[in-house]
Amino acid sequence: MIERSLFTEEHEIWRASVRRFVEEEIVPYHAQWEEEGIVPRELWLKAGAQGLLCCTVPEEYGGLGLDYLFDVVVFEELWRVGASGPGFLIHTDLVATYILSFGTEEQKRHWLPKMVRGEAIGSLGMTEPHAGSDLKAVRTQARRDGDHYLVNGQKVFISNGQLCDVIVLATKTDSNAGASGVTLFLVESNRPGFSRGRNLEKLGMKAQDTSELFFDEVRVPASNMLGAEGKGFALMMTKLPQERLAQAIRSATVTEVVIEWTADYTAGRKAFGHTIADFQNTQFVLADLKARATMARVFTDKCIDLFRHGKLDPVDAAMAKLVTSELHCEAVDKCLQLFGGWGYMWEYPICRAYADARVVKIAGGSVEVMKTIIARDMFKGRLPARSSRG
Repeated sequence: MIERSLFTEEHEIWRASVRRFVEEEIVPYHAQWEEEGIVPRELWLKAGAQGLLCCTVPEEYGGLGLDYLFDVVVFEELWRVGASGPGFLIHTDLVATYILSFGTEEQKRHWLPKMVRGEAIGSLGMTEPHAGSDLKAVRTQARRDGDHYLVNGQKVFISNGQLCDVIVLATKTDSNAGASGVTLFLVESNRPGFSRGRNLEKLGMKAQDTSELFFDEVRVPASNMLGAEGKGFALMMTKLPQERLAQAIRSATVTEVVIEWTADYTAGRKAFGHTIADFQNTQFVLADLKARATMARVFTDKCIDLFRHGKLDPVDAAMAKLVTSELHCEAVDKCLQLFGGWGYMWEYPICRAYADARVVKIAGGSVEVMKTIIARDMFKGRLPARSSRG
């Protein structure tokens, strides 16, 4: 097994602390949260008190000012136990980084300390019924009205939607300008005209609240704009590699974990007078998955290192997400098969991992979008230019 070289002793001490928190504060209650479809706000406050939220936020904004690997450790320890419920990733890796990267000084000082403490929960409001991966096609409107904008529209599949206090919201301030008409706002969930739809029932990730959000003449101050008017699409594009890297980290982690679960299970489960692990088919399936999981891990860790040094490009991120997400889904399918009928029972972690896995080929950009990004880069300059289809 290739030793991971990214993490220092300090990171591993942090990992042990995070693992204790996860085992004590999340694992015993996660099944209940899956039934309820949401985690309690108290968990967010406990996580904030332990420093698990927004590790990279600078001390001047209430954070610990740590490097990205501390956030990675938190995510890996959640995924290691199949904790799909706490939406810490969206909160930490996306909403907080949008505010830190593009927010005004006032916006940073208002929101980041609360997010670090878990007092304010962040959500990303981009996906719409008619706009998923095609973010420039959003229809939510924001029209100027003096020193405010009036926001009207709908978002769907929004993680942390039932709990969120602030939303990084993608809107159209100019319907005729395509990508150049997209503008981001920070929208508080207590504004008149904002409402939450039902907590959506999903195939997996059942403890993660996921909602429709509605905006009916929501009056938002112009000072809530994130970045400049018409620059929202460009800002979103700068964050996509980070979002896709996070998905790759998740898939690489879960793939490793389910292989270990299955090796342990098959070594103890007997059939026809032998353990399941005695059969060559079992050994070959797990050996193949182990080899490819190791390769995926090495590339994912390389991408983490590139990101830490500001060198992760969209194509590398797309390749990492494509390969790891497809391997993730293949691994949970093949491993569940080796559990037999018990693998189909919700009480077994492999069953929940199977249900949770399917979204990884959609979330953060579908695998088809990843292939398009990679192919465009491959054939750039090799094929005649085509006119844009918008």
